[in-house]
Amino acid sequence: MKSGRYEEALREIAEADDRYVVMTAENRAPIRHLPEALGERFVDVGIAEQTLVGTASGLALRGRIPVAHGLASFLTMRAFEFIRTDVGVGNLPVKLVGSVAGLLSEANGPTHQALEDVALMRLVPNMGVFCPADEEDLLLGLEAVLASPQPFYIRLNTRPAAVAHDARFALGRAELVLDGSDVAILTYGTLFSEVLRAARLLESSGLSVWLVNLRSLKPIDEQAVLEAVSAARLLVTVEDHLASGGLASTVAEILVAHRRTTRLLPISLPQRGFVPALYDEVLEAEGLTSTHIADRIRAAFSEREE
Repeated sequence: MKSGRYEEALREIAEADDRYVVMTAENRAPIRHLPEALGERFVDVGIAEQTLVGTASGLALRGRIPVAHGLASFLTMRAFEFIRTDVGVGNLPVKLVGSVAGLLSEANGPTHQALEDVALMRLVPNMGVFCPADEEDLLLGLEAVLASPQPFYIRLNTRPAAVAHDARFALGRAELVLDGSDVAILTYGTLFSEVLRAARLLESSGLSVWLVNLRSLKPIDEQAVLEAVSAARLLVTVEDHLASGGLASTVAEILVAHRRTTRLLPISLPQRGFVPALYDEVLEAEGLTSTHIADRIRAAFSEREE
C-alpha cells in the first residue's frame, strides 16, 4: 500500500533528525509504513493513551521529540491530566496528533467524537493548537510545528485541498483567502472547503466576503481577527467543534480584551454531538453544507440590515 503524503513528510523529517520518535496508541492508519522505516524509533504502546503521553514525556526529557498519534477523542480526554501536567506544565516538545477529530469521525457515535479537543488543548499551559484546512495546509505547516520547542496538538486532516494555500506559513499567522467588506468569515480545519464554497455562493448573490483560514487556534492571529471585525459588517465563525471553548469563544475573548464590539454569528456543532453517518450525510443533517452555511449567513446579514 502506498504511503500517504503526511506519512512521507513525517518520515523525511524523522530520517533527517534522529531526535524524532514516532509513537502511537494502536492508531497506525496514517503511519502504517513507518515502523519499517524508523525501527526502534517507532513505538506502539497499544490502546493506552495515558501510557503514550507519559512515555512521550519521558523521551522528551531525554532530548527526543516524540510525535504521538492517537484517536483525538481518547488522546485529548483520557490522557488529559498527563498532557496538562507532564507535557504542558513541563513545556516539553511533545507533538500530539489527533486522528478523526470533529466531523472526520463521521460514522462513529458520541463516545468517539472529538468535539471538545480544541477547547481542552487551548487550556493546557504552553500547548499550541494546529488545525490545518486540508492535507496541503497540513504539509505546509508540519515542519514548523514539529520544530517548535513548545508542545503542540495537531488536528490531523488529510482531506484534499479546495484551494492553493499561501505557502508562507508561520506559526500564529492566518491566511487571508478572500478580501471583502460585507461578511467576514473566520474558520479552520475540516469545514474550510464548505466555507469557501459558501463564500462563493454569497458572492454570487451580491455579498462581498472576507474569508480567513486561521490555521492555528493557539497561537491565534489576533490581528487577523481584529482586521476581520473592521473589514465587514457581520462576523461569522464556523467550526466542527462545540461552540464553548472553540473558535467562537476565542474570538469573544479577543474582542473583550481589545474592547471591540461586533455582531457575531457562531456556526458550530450542538452539545449533543452530531448524527453518526457518512461525511456528506453529516454535513446535510447538521446544516453544515455550503448551501446551509450560506443561507444562515445571508439571513443573519439581512436581519442586521433591516
